Amino acid sequence: MQPTRRGRAAYGCDVVRSALALAALATTAVPGLDVVATRPPQRATTDFQTTGLLDAGGRHWVIRAPLHPAAGAALEGEVALLANLAAVIDAGELPFDVPRPAGFATLPEGGRAMVYRELVGRPLNLDRLAAGPGLAAELGRAIAAFHELDAAVIADSGLPVYDAESYRKRCLAEVDEAARTGHVPSVLLNRWEHALEDVGLWRFRATPVHGDLTPEHVLVNGGRVTAMLSLADAHVGDPAEDLAWLLAAAPEDALDAIEEAYSLARTEGGDTSLLDRALLVSELALARWLLHGVRTGEQEIVDDAAIMLRTLAEDVEDAPPIGAREPVVVRDDRQDWVIPEEADGIEAPLEATAFWDDSGAVQIEIEDEIWTGPDDDEDEDAEVAGGVSTDPAAVTEELQLGGDLAEALAADGGSDAAPSDAAATGTEATAPGRAGASAPDAPPTDAQPTDAPRTAESAATEELQLGGNLPDFLVEDDEGQAGGTPSEAAGDTRR
Repeated sequence: MQPTRRGRAAYGCDVVRSALALAALATTAVPGLDVVATRPPQRATTDFQTTGLLDAGGRHWVIRAPLHPAAGAALEGEVALLANLAAVIDAGELPFDVPRPAGFATLPEGGRAMVYRELVGRPLNLDRLAAGPGLAAELGRAIAAFHELDAAVIADSGLPVYDAESYRKRCLAEVDEAARTGHVPSVLLNRWEHALEDVGLWRFRATPVHGDLTPEHVLVNGGRVTAMLSLADAHVGDPAEDLAWLLAAAPEDALDAIEEAYSLARTEGGDTSLLDRALLVSELALARWLLHGVRTGEQEIVDDAAIMLRTLAEDVEDAPPIGAREPVVVRDDRQDWVIPEEADGIEAPLEATAFWDDSGAVQIEIEDEIWTGPDDDEDEDAEVAGGVSTDPAAVTEELQLGGDLAEALAADGGSDAAPSDAAATGTEATAPGRAGASAPDAPPTDAQPTDAPRTAESAATEELQLGGNLPDFLVEDDEGQAGGTPSEAAGDTRR
């Protein structure tokens, strides 16, 4: 972004001409041009002077003249770019127009001025940008369209090309140079250096960049962008450069519409740090203004930049670093269980995980196998293949029983399950273990274990919970005799 010119002595040269002098130059640039009046725009920046003209036929023209040799060289690169862009526009690849040179006038001090037909539209009024669809969104799409151009359009015009790393180093060199002036507060130096050293901010694909977007350089008409002007600073670089001026000056409620429309119009997404770098570029613009004043020896510009830098330092002193992100807390619905001991029919350690997917269905992962349970509105008693319950509470009970189930079963002796119901229905469940695996049958015995006596009622309860086919480790042996199976116990109860 080029600051507005404040005097006639920029760069130590008195080359600013009157509007009438520029009108006379225009008549030599375009044969047959009969200028009858000057009109807006009439302005001068640090690099160029621009004047509007009206000819005898009522047509509007613009003459643009460089104010120093470096600007003259930049204008020659712009002329080459405009020729390339004209072909792109005519092919329908850009939704807006650019100046199309109609002639050139040689300047006495060297270089030449460019004359072109005035384009449709008025300079952008930032106050007219608002949230939602409209001009703000159109502006975002127009900038994105320029960034979508083939980089060769810029490179073939002889204009600079930077990749992400070279652009970062360029910014770092500017910060170092500005620091040596002694006019940049330490708060800003630390803030900028931190951002420039954060490699995560600088992962982007370089694109064609206008490089000098301002309200005066964007013409709008009928709610859409009709033209972009002043492309002498165009290059391949960081697309954030063309958004920095909006981040600094556009109404805050319009920024979301600009960003959303821009992102949707770009074919390559994923640049999550785009606005962070745009914020950095907007702040570095003050350092560049300071350096301009130092290089040209204009103390007025140096003092002006120093004041703005001090104000910025006060504004960001308590602000988070550029690129800082608030931590995001995500609820973890995964629960893990481990059966630590090895037992007959069970491979140990056995690991299982139960969790809920995005649809609300229970997912059970056992030994790298995923079992999908029903949605919340399905029967809670439904079972997946292999007999593993999809009810989270039931899953927890089955998996927590683990290798030493005797304690768990003894503690469960007071269950309210009716023994007669268990025997009548013959309800069975798969013992804890790999999904779909059946535990070996327990051998029938004639006596109950003496150290942990089981009543017929508790045995029936166990059958209801675990089924009739229990693994060997559940049958306790004392002095060579084992207790009867739960099935036999249940039968005795019925008799």
